[in-house]
Amino acid sequence: MAIKIDRRLFTDLNWSLLFVTLLCTIIGVVNIFSTGVIAPGVEQTPFYLKQLRWAGIAFILLIILISIDYRTIGRYSYLIYVLAIILLAMVDFVGHESRGSQRWLNFFGVSIQPSEFMKIAMVFVLAKYVSDNKQKGGYGFKELIKPLLLLMIPFWLVLKQPDLGTAIMILLIFLSMLIVVGLKKKETIIFSLLSVCAMPFLWFLLKDYQKIRIMTFLDPSRDPFGSGYHITQSIIAAGSGQILGKGFMEGSQTKLQFLPEQHTDFVFSVFAEEWGFLGAILLLLLLLHIILSGIKITYASRDYLGSLLAMGATAIIFWESVINIGMVLGLLPVVGIPLPFMSYGGSSLLVVFICVGVLLSVSMRRFSLQE
Repeated sequence: MAIKIDRRLFTDLNWSLLFVTLLCTIIGVVNIFSTGVIAPGVEQTPFYLKQLRWAGIAFILLIILISIDYRTIGRYSYLIYVLAIILLAMVDFVGHESRGSQRWLNFFGVSIQPSEFMKIAMVFVLAKYVSDNKQKGGYGFKELIKPLLLLMIPFWLVLKQPDLGTAIMILLIFLSMLIVVGLKKKETIIFSLLSVCAMPFLWFLLKDYQKIRIMTFLDPSRDPFGSGYHITQSIIAAGSGQILGKGFMEGSQTKLQFLPEQHTDFVFSVFAEEWGFLGAILLLLLLLHIILSGIKITYASRDYLGSLLAMGATAIIFWESVINIGMVLGLLPVVGIPLPFMSYGGSSLLVVFICVGVLLSVSMRRFSLQE
């Protein structure tokens, strides 16, 4: 596949989106550095160096993506989807286990999480399928059969790992893209009622530890030194930052190791403790800028495929931000969703950069697109 770069496209590049993306990534690396500094003279954990390397790879990938016409991505979407499914299936056979979950594959010493890449693969395949099968007046149940099949295969494979958080993310991506696709009025009502009625029955499909997480979310004080420990310490850390924060590398909850998973799931609590309410609000505004830019690109796109790709990419960043921040503040159950650009993890960082790359590619070509 040859990559042709039209220099004129870069005059339409969304520079503010690119700048905020890089700024959030820098903030994330600095914050991860802080989580590794436990005390003066104590050797730091190398997570920030690994994250910095992944950020470099992610930026190169972003440059490649904005140089490619997003319609080319559409042409290869089914292949990407199949490859993502194969990687997910491989986890069952050759994946390695960590903390009770089997989610990772090792390639030449590099660990990747296939379920993360499944998110963007779902966006690609759904965008391609729906753009090729437009339905005037929206989709009915008959038209939803094939998209639902495309959803259920990865949903089941991810849930089997088990990874409830990513399974929920895949479902939310699907539902978000339906906003652009549209459902017929009758189907919308029936679909909503069935979803509400099905929720109580889903309880019996959850594993015991997942049920405990939900019970802990409803009452964190029921087991403050056991299942409620993570969320209790997270809330204490975030709240102790008050208005201006304790200062860079001065967070006591972080340095004394009270806050668990501080470089991954609970990285926002570290940031809020050190930079306070004002710092947290600034970070939220940066993420909001990326999300609003994505929504604007969705509705400014000149074609259906571009709108669907942009909506799916935006949905990933939006839902990961909402779920992670809601989780660390005790507003949602703990499900292990990374915070975009901030949480440590090469796979998750690559995926959000792919999302931004797709958004920039769609945005750059809104004036030059020839039907």
